[in-house]
This record gives sequence, C-alpha cells and structure tokens, in this order.
Amino acid sequence: MGQKQKRIELDRDRGIAPGVVSKTKKRLVVVAGRSHPALAAAVAEHLGIEVAPTEHRTFASGEIYTRFEVSMRGSDVFLIQSFSQNVNEELMELLIMLDALKRASAKRVTVVVPYYPYSRQDKKGRGREPISARLVTDLIAQAGADRIMSVDLHASQIQGFFNGPVDHLFAKPVLLNHFRDSFTDDEAETLTVVSPDMGRVRVADQWSEELGAPLAIIHKRRDPKVANQVEVREIVGQVEGRTCLLVDDMIDTAGTITKAARALKANGAKKVIVGATHAIFSDPAVERLQDEAIDRVVVTDTVPVPEERRFPTLTVLSSAPLLARAIREIFDEGSVTSMFDGAA
Repeated sequence: MGQKQKRIELDRDRGIAPGVVSKTKKRLVVVAGRSHPALAAAVAEHLGIEVAPTEHRTFASGEIYTRFEVSMRGSDVFLIQSFSQNVNEELMELLIMLDALKRASAKRVTVVVPYYPYSRQDKKGRGREPISARLVTDLIAQAGADRIMSVDLHASQIQGFFNGPVDHLFAKPVLLNHFRDSFTDDEAETLTVVSPDMGRVRVADQWSEELGAPLAIIHKRRDPKVANQVEVREIVGQVEGRTCLLVDDMIDTAGTITKAARALKANGAKKVIVGATHAIFSDPAVERLQDEAIDRVVVTDTVPVPEERRFPTLTVLSSAPLLARAIREIFDEGSVTSMFDGAA
C-alpha cells in the first residue's frame, strides 16, 4: 500500500473524508515552575485540567534542569511562575522552561507571572543605574514568550517594554469583594481610603470611588541611597475618628506601611486596615505587620505566603479564579478587558 493510500485509510479511521484537510483542535496546557505550585494547581483546577507533569532538578553546582513529561507540540501553553524570596533562581528556571517549550514545538507560550520580578526598577532614578524591569522583559522575550500576563504591575509602563501582548490584570475586584463583605457597619460608615504615597494616588482614588469613601494621602520622603527607608512628612485629608484603609500593590519589608499606619493612628485614626496585592514579606515584614497600629492585613496569594509567614491578623485571598478566567479568555480568543469593565 502506498503512502497516499495509507493516509486515506488513516483519515477514514479518524472519520475524515478523503481529500479533506484535517484541522488540529487547540489544546490548553498549564505548566508551572517550582515557585508557587499551590497557585498553579488552583488555577488548573478552575480550568478543569491538571498541571502538566514536569521534571525539575537543581544540580549540586546550582544548575537548573527542566523536562516536560508530556508532548507540548502544537499546544497553547500557559507557564505559571511567581517570584518570592529566591527571585533570581526562579527567573532562571522560568527562562529554561521557556526554552524547553519552544524546542518542544509549543504553538504559543504565555508567561503568567502574577508578581513581576524587578518591577520597582522600571526607570533610572540616578545616573549609572540599570532599568532592570526592561532587562527582565528582554530576557523573557528572547527565551521565547509570545505573551505576558501579570497582576498589578508596580509601574504600568512595563507593558511597553514587551513587543507583544501584555495582559495587565487587577486584583482590586478580589480585594474589594472581600472588604465589602467583611466591613462592619461602623467600619463602612467611617471609611477613608488612604494612599501610602503620591505614586499610588490614582489607584487609591479608584478605590475611593468604588467604595464611596473619602480619600487621604500620606506624603513621604524616600532616601534614594538607602533601600526600604522612608520618612512620613504629612497627611493630606481627614483621618481622625475614621477607619483607614491603606491600599498598595505590594508589601516588601513593610517599612512604608508600618510608618504610615503609625502616622494615621497618631493623627486620630480609629482603625487601620491594610490591603495589598503582592505579599513579598521580606524580613522583618511579618514582625512589623503585627504592630499595634495595624488592625488587620489582607493580601492575595500572587506570591506564596508559607505558614511561617502568616499571623493571626492576616487574611490571604486566592487569585486563582482571576488568573484562570483570564487564561480562558485568551485561549478562547475572548476579551480580557471585559473582566474589568473596560478598565484594563
């Protein structure tokens, strides 16, 4: 039997009429690095699939090895990798996984980085400084990413660093729903939304509008030569006798948040509640966030929060439904913007 006849017989067995070109059905695949397996598994569960089995190794020399245990050929792959305390190792693992996917003939690879690494280094503040966020984006692009998805970028301009689609998601709906459900009547009636610095005023103003609450702003000064050091100068807005909701995109060492909370309490605030997306929690953040000036803290799980970094006044919300819905929209060629009522 000739090759043509064999192909016809094979097509007939598949239910394809002779002469009709077969179209391969799209296949959605989720793969994940080792940084946040719980989040990846939760996203896959919301999508009704499982995370593709992957072999990860770190050799004695520190070199990283990755191999996918199922075929990736022709797949629409979503690679989930977050970043926490081992950002450089996790970034290298992401790049190696990207290279493996391209060499395995994946049709399209979307890098899902809930927290974008090096996002605070998005511009030059002084001479002879790097723009590390751009460098990271270039590395991801060069390694083979077709698309990037992230949540609450520290600087929106990072979207322009990548020469391709960037899906900028917002955790605000997740946090807002929680606060609306959890505020007591008194907290809701006396609520003031507070921006911890001038850079977050636009975001805080959106929160203020959504919650129907007044806005206050904390003016601070940061020493460009000393990392994680801030000085609160003044508070603009009425906070005395109010429940203050401090909103930010990330909490690293919690120095800014703690000083802001103390300043609010010193100016007569009744309660201080902190809401943030990325719980990086570098030391000594956990100790600081249990300061008597902070009544409770609410974050999402875009960054892994292990048990040893949790404390009684902390609430961690799942970002998996948000990420899963965005992945489904991209896979089905839908609209990610519609998820945020046109705000994205």
